[in-house]
Amino acid sequence: MPLLQQIDDQLKDAMRAKDLDTANVLRMLKSAVKYAAIENGGASTVPSDEVIVSLIRKEIKKRQESIDSFSKAGRADVAAKEEAEKKLLETFLPAALSEAEIEGIVRDAMVETGASSKAQMGAVMKVATAKAAGRVDGKTLSALVQKLLS
Repeated sequence: MPLLQQIDDQLKDAMRAKDLDTANVLRMLKSAVKYAAIENGGASTVPSDEVIVSLIRKEIKKRQESIDSFSKAGRADVAAKEEAEKKLLETFLPAALSEAEIEGIVRDAMVETGASSKAQMGAVMKVATAKAAGRVDGKTLSALVQKLLS
């Protein structure tokens, strides 16, 4: 089932259950998807699952930054709300890769690009990101590439 359909189905379920917090997060996500569709070809364009996954990752990153800010400010109640939203958004992401799988992808990318120093990190990241297909965040991937290229 396409990711957009899953989001729609969960939104309908949340509205039927009168779960306003979940419904609001899913409405926000649908809005972000709609804006991405408009930017990439018009309102009638249906974005691919890869585009939707990247939007979800951006929204999760925003939530994490908010959690950090609210925690530092002593607003545990708002930080907990942001954490709940983050967990809901994470349910739409594909299964994460294990550390060994990520390392295998990075090593393959290094062989493919012929990289042996940190100066070639950009080329390795480009290939590894494409191979990981949204199943690992860029920060983790970058840290592993740096470790293996040093």
